[in-house]
Amino acid sequence: MNAGNVLKLIHLTEKANKLSSTLGQYTFEVFSSATKHTVAKAVEDTFKVTVKRVNIMNIRGKNKKSRKGQPSMTSDYKKAIVTLKAGDKIELV
Repeated sequence: MNAGNVLKLIHLTEKANKLSSTLGQYTFEVFSSATKHTVAKAVEDTFKVTVKRVNIMNIRGKNKKSRKGQPSMTSDYKKAIVTLKAGDKIELV
């Protein structure tokens, strides 16, 4: 599997930015078929860093209502939190 089939996008939220600056952890949205090993390999190959640990969680979609009152739901997704070796960094532009 190449990185394009594993990583979807990187989450840039206030909590994710705090994790990256203090603990060296970066948050990615990944495809549902991704495993810890494939995520680690994809991050190492893409960003040329050393991965120390990968945590993966499935996030359920939230219930919403449309403008007309029709119930709907946001999509489910899989999130990976990648911890890098001390001193390694992913430069986000």
